[in-house]
Amino acid sequence: MKVIVIGGVAAGMSCASKVVRSNLSAEVVVYEKGGFLSYGACGLPYYVGNYNDDYRRMIARTKESFEESGIRCHLHYEVTHVDAQNKEVTVHDIKGDRYFVDRYDKLMIAVGAKALMPPLEGNYLIGVHSLKTMEEGIFLREYAKSENVKNVTIVGGGYIGIECAEVFLHLGKKVRVIEAADRILTSFDSEMAELARLELEGKGLELHLSETVKRFYGQIAVEKIETDKGIYDTDLVIVAVGVRPATEFLEETGIQRAENGAIRVNRKLETSIKDVYAAGDCALVYNECLQEDSYLALGTTANKCGRIAGANIAGANQEFLGALGSAAIKVCELELGRTGMGEMDARKKGIPYKTVLVTAYDHPAYYPDPTPIVIKLIYEEKTRKLLGAQTCGFKGAVLRVDVFAVAIHAGMTCDELGMTDLVYAPPFAGVWDAIHIACNAAK
Repeated sequence: MKVIVIGGVAAGMSCASKVVRSNLSAEVVVYEKGGFLSYGACGLPYYVGNYNDDYRRMIARTKESFEESGIRCHLHYEVTHVDAQNKEVTVHDIKGDRYFVDRYDKLMIAVGAKALMPPLEGNYLIGVHSLKTMEEGIFLREYAKSENVKNVTIVGGGYIGIECAEVFLHLGKKVRVIEAADRILTSFDSEMAELARLELEGKGLELHLSETVKRFYGQIAVEKIETDKGIYDTDLVIVAVGVRPATEFLEETGIQRAENGAIRVNRKLETSIKDVYAAGDCALVYNECLQEDSYLALGTTANKCGRIAGANIAGANQEFLGALGSAAIKVCELELGRTGMGEMDARKKGIPYKTVLVTAYDHPAYYPDPTPIVIKLIYEEKTRKLLGAQTCGFKGAVLRVDVFAVAIHAGMTCDELGMTDLVYAPPFAGVWDAIHIACNAAK
């Protein structure tokens, strides 16, 4: 059996590794458009911000290591066409500038997503960049070191945008964030987003909400950015307005895709075409709490789904349990985490729900330096079944979200989790943990 994997980062290499472990006779070939395999893209902002001084630390496993296990890896090779009927792919050797056809028995599509770059005047200028690939991270780290880069503008107030804002503040730059919505971090409910806003502005960030970028100005490098409300000096622009699945090359294959281009798969990660699988940021995924397919571009989900796809390609019959959209972000000194539904999700699903917002502490006052944790719960009005949870604090906030994620997965009520036997010791938690306090405040 010959397996071709298109894309060699999270889902792709998880799949390839699982196939060779499960079927020693399988021939596995990986084609990756970029120059790196299996790296943690979520670490890119921190590499740019000099929290990490060696990009190789973000590489989970090297090309040489994969090839020793029997996976043939080709970097700078882009698959440009899939002929699902004849089980063939057309491959572009980018460096050699040649095309060839390769044949597969089973195909895994894990091409991920590409950063959106709005078609604005001046988006071609030096200093107008996205941050999605290792190559972009390596370039931006060096570019940001220039003494000429003093004013940095972030377009977009989502996860990547806010992480970039923090790291450039860390580098001593003057940072401005321009966000078209009326708040940042819209995947969080408004109470948590407001805490993040206060933290950023307290650290010197200039935040522009409900403002839309119109164009970029400059001769060779960017010098100014114009919005619907003003013109601002800038030496560097990071565009972080979202991503889109990199699936345009599949348009004539018959593989079903969603409106945004994400590949539709079942819970075995099979596409609409026999022997073709997909996972990662290029595919939809089953959302356990919403009980429908969602687009969740998260590394955690990509790795799990890649592994399951690999097992099934090798002959297993596994299904993905589902994702909860669990995610976290560091905002200067704050940490925020979320899992399950937010209020908007519950309203869209038509679920009668209630919320509770509490402030507790990470450990008792009789042990030094207790810090507050804000917790918001979303739960069903009648059954009190937990639907979602969000946390914010200076320490101990994010990892408590993991407990809420397990509870939501298990279908627990606030009452049940409020009496669950969690650990207690003064350096770590009170006899009533912040989790207990939040759940028991739900009425």
